[in-house]
Amino acid sequence: MNQEALNTLEASPIAADTKPVMIRTRELTKSYGGKPALESLDLEIREGEIFGYIGPNGAGKTTTIRILSALLLPTGGSAEVDGVDVVRHPKRIKTLVGYMPDSFGVYDNMTLFEYLDFFGAAYRIDRKRRRKVIADVLALTDLGPKRNDMVGAFSRGMKQRACLAKTLLHDPKVLILDEPASGLDPRARIELRELLREMQRMGKTILISSHILTELSTMCTTVGIIEAGKLVAAGRVEDILKRVRAHREFLVDLLREADAERASKALEGAAGVREVKASGKVLRLVLAATEAEIAAIPALLAARDLPFIAFREDLADLETAFLTLTRGALA
Repeated sequence: MNQEALNTLEASPIAADTKPVMIRTRELTKSYGGKPALESLDLEIREGEIFGYIGPNGAGKTTTIRILSALLLPTGGSAEVDGVDVVRHPKRIKTLVGYMPDSFGVYDNMTLFEYLDFFGAAYRIDRKRRRKVIADVLALTDLGPKRNDMVGAFSRGMKQRACLAKTLLHDPKVLILDEPASGLDPRARIELRELLREMQRMGKTILISSHILTELSTMCTTVGIIEAGKLVAAGRVEDILKRVRAHREFLVDLLREADAERASKALEGAAGVREVKASGKVLRLVLAATEAEIAAIPALLAARDLPFIAFREDLADLETAFLTLTRGALA
């Protein structure tokens, strides 16, 4: 990847949007024993986003999350949730934020209802209202049939759901989830993904820290990549994936494999096409083209009587972006 392309991904606030900013940090810094874990972190997450926070172990993800949840004081800079300063108003932050840590305990000798009722009381939800709130979060997390089961007997996935139900009890505007898919089987991950999308449809802003990049690429609308306490890139998933390659790549799925050679020769001379690679009925095009030149490619194939099934952009994945933009450094 060339330096010019990398420069376009310099860490910066997410592109302007019409929705208000729910999470904002400015020059946020945290040091442990004089060693920085976060360095001048500038971050913006807007209302209704599912934001994926990506970074290697020790990059500063959990430190950021704990500061935003008013569980850890920063060394310098500022952090706000819905305009509320996390240092000046920590109690208010705890009503705005639902925090689910990467490792959590459940009370083995409690039923699920007792577990949620205990935390509902801790959130100071009135006893009469608490029963309805618990019923609502059980329905939302599909745990209604388990309300009288012992939490200690739950699978890892069920415990994740129970913890998420507990996190939702006080109806927070912002959900901060640290490695929520860790240790889950494929079915539980799919169910978690659908549940988070439902949370987004309800208007909640969600920050997810994870190292499972394939999960984040399908869940998140925006991402931030952090390494050694510094934000390397931030933006919409599709924008980062488009820019991470020096040139855009498209795939043409031909109807007939016999047309591959003729189609390759036709496209090699097209405006903006730098390279054509054929594999069976699939052509891979490396383009340095304008949108108009890209739009002309299907018409060119049709004019040469080269039928095709699909013409689609092949984006880099988050794993490629992560490896391209990071160097394996620790804070």
